[in-house]
Amino acid sequence: MISSRLALAAALSFLASPAWAETTVAGTDVSATSATSGDSSAATADAPQPGNADDAHHDHSDDVVVTGVRRKANDVLGGISVLDEADLTREVRPSIGETLARQPGVSATSFGPAASAPVLRGLSGDRVRVLTDGIGSLDLSSSGPDHAISINPVTAERIEVLRGPSALLFGSSAIGGVVNVIDARIPRRLPKNAVGVTALASYGTAANERLINGSVDVPLAGKFVVHLDGNWQKSDDLRTGGHILSKDLREQALASPDPEIQTLADLKGKLPNSAAESKEGAIGLAYVDGGLNIGASITRHLATYQVPIRYSLVSGVEAEAPTIDQEQTRYDFRAEIPVRGFFSQIRARGGYADYHHDELDDTGAIGSSFFSKGGEGRFELIQSERAGWGGTSGLQYLDRNARIEGDEKFLPDSRQRQAGLFTLQTLVSGPLRVEGGARVEFSKLTADADEQLATPDRSRNFTTWSGSLGGQYEFSPGWRAGLTLSRSSRAPSIDELFSNGPHGASQSFEVGNPNLNPETSVGVEAVLHRQSGPVTLNASLYYNRFSNFIFQAPTGETEGIFPFSNISRAEPIITASRPRRWRSLVKRLA
Repeated sequence: MISSRLALAAALSFLASPAWAETTVAGTDVSATSATSGDSSAATADAPQPGNADDAHHDHSDDVVVTGVRRKANDVLGGISVLDEADLTREVRPSIGETLARQPGVSATSFGPAASAPVLRGLSGDRVRVLTDGIGSLDLSSSGPDHAISINPVTAERIEVLRGPSALLFGSSAIGGVVNVIDARIPRRLPKNAVGVTALASYGTAANERLINGSVDVPLAGKFVVHLDGNWQKSDDLRTGGHILSKDLREQALASPDPEIQTLADLKGKLPNSAAESKEGAIGLAYVDGGLNIGASITRHLATYQVPIRYSLVSGVEAEAPTIDQEQTRYDFRAEIPVRGFFSQIRARGGYADYHHDELDDTGAIGSSFFSKGGEGRFELIQSERAGWGGTSGLQYLDRNARIEGDEKFLPDSRQRQAGLFTLQTLVSGPLRVEGGARVEFSKLTADADEQLATPDRSRNFTTWSGSLGGQYEFSPGWRAGLTLSRSSRAPSIDELFSNGPHGASQSFEVGNPNLNPETSVGVEAVLHRQSGPVTLNASLYYNRFSNFIFQAPTGETEGIFPFSNISRAEPIITASRPRRWRSLVKRLA
């Protein structure tokens, strides 16, 4: 369901000092995940100035991609999209999916505006990693299409979408790609003389969307900076500009002998039960001294949003109008330490989150409660560039648990532990650029015995490896052509292995398959870049082939009173439904 949208946005920037202080370390040009660290002249030149009409259509040819290894956007192998502060002022929406939906190769899931997640080249859920400053969202958004991602795009300074070798740095589950939301909650720079204040307000007519966001950076004694930010946003039911049901479903409704079901074919206008409200606040503290940067932040996220009604075309089945009440407290840490020798920088990044959401029916009663606690950490060594050769190597560890309580419990108490070793190497020689990445990952997924779900203790271990190799050649001034080969392997998720029960908000009965094997993808991508003054052309052609593709298979059965379709990460379809089971497609899918 798509509707036209008219939005008015105003961005105000108040700086008591004339500019930010920018410093670099001699011999290095490396940034962990910040669009503003590194080369001070580039950062200053690229920053849009208020009141400058040219910046409304600014040139992205000099964009520097900072996710993984810092380099220019045109030097990145594989598809890429970058939204900087000026872009986000115009494009920002309540969710990550809606914010990125207009980017090439990106669409969004349609489970309501609040729970919209990005879809990269047709892949979503556990096949796309959504990060904040290089660390995962640490929520349960991949466990259901109705679960909103707890990362707020309103606070972003920059959002990068990456595919290709660079995605291997962030997990084997990034078969589809990586979305990295970069914010300033752990400051990387000092205000030059005084306080820095930014504010954003926007209004959208499609759902009466109201948004207010503000942040303050205050220098303290010495080289410390404290950061404060807060935001509030609220929207009503979304106006669709047309029918609520698709054409096929309207025809099915009209063919029903039930008069009440026949009236569903005439539903138009607002999407029922799609309103939302969220509040968020954060505080951060950092020590900044040139290339040395050490800091931490605490974020509190609260959201209440409705899940659009999924009308049943089966007589006697009442359509539910669920609401999700979500909260998360998150703690983040980052350290960037310049060194000398073979390595130019050491990076450490970690996050821990306590997440909880309740799924409520239309009377306000709790049908199920979801809980998750866990953390993720990364340690990286950045190589000094030597004769065109550079790279990043490191390790990553994830440990999180998930627990569901209530009558609509579908997953036993479970735990996911994952460790990965990775490297990304780059060699530049004249017009030729070669890039290769490799990752090996060890996963252990366990589930406790559950009397309510009638499931035993279960445990699975997986070792997966992924690799990518590509090259790019400037065959004529301003023209570059590239080719990338990749192989990715993803371990099944906890939901795919161990689920066995009804999920009310998504109206599904989920039945896991504990015997699944890792999913593997082999792909090739050809790219073409053209840069001539303000004109930029980026074109890509890709092909992926999957084996053991994990998908949803209908069983033809029903379960109790639930007219549910399986399963988490399914695209919502408004129809009568039956349970399905996770299965592995052994034949290869193109």
